[in-house]
Amino acid sequence: MLRWLLLSGVVVVLDQLSKYVVVEKLANQPPLEVTSFFNMLLVYNRGAAFSFLAGAGGWQREFFTGIALIASAWIIWLLYRHAQQTLFSLALALVLGGAIGNVIDRVTIGAVVDFLDFHAFGWHWPAFNVADSAITCGAILLVWDGIFGASQSKSEYK
Repeated sequence: MLRWLLLSGVVVVLDQLSKYVVVEKLANQPPLEVTSFFNMLLVYNRGAAFSFLAGAGGWQREFFTGIALIASAWIIWLLYRHAQQTLFSLALALVLGGAIGNVIDRVTIGAVVDFLDFHAFGWHWPAFNVADSAITCGAILLVWDGIFGASQSKSEYK
């Protein structure tokens, strides 16, 4: 289980380090055009994914922090129970690291720092960060494991 917790820790460190650099370099600056389809910009997201409930009046900070902490405790328990299942545990470790990275932001500054901005044909994907990327990759791996790892998982539960 230790290796999965270490991986989650690496995600948290990379997430927090990248956010620190972005806040230091892009505060009060216009978006930085990196390519014709990618900008870096500083956005404070008070909501959840895609700024869901961002304008809800403040209660969402504690709500999303609570959900993330409960989910993190559950993920740690799942990692303890299934540490030998490589793909499943990898996915959970990524989700855990991403959740903790965003919780740190919510607790310390009241919002999540987002800065990756992809766009095409005048349409911008909502800005996101390293933690969001880890959560997304982890979720995709969980689905993959649920579909293609089912026969392996069933034999491990016996």
